[in-house]
Amino acid sequence: MQETALKGRKFTGSARPPKTYSTSRTCASKVCDTRLSQYNKREYCFTHAPTKYPRLRGRIVKAEA
Repeated sequence: MQETALKGRKFTGSARPPKTYSTSRTCASKVCDTRLSQYNKREYCFTHAPTKYPRLRGRIVKAEA
């Protein structure tokens, strides 16, 4: 009986660095001066971000007034 071995390389992680944005960005809200992370692609902080509703199939989601 002949034995076969698999040969490969060790996985070392991601091939490219994460995308970064300007480090001096602040929240787009007029009343907020929260500094955003360089990895956050959005223009608002979590507190002032507009509400997003998930896409639900077959259900009607009522938005709060």
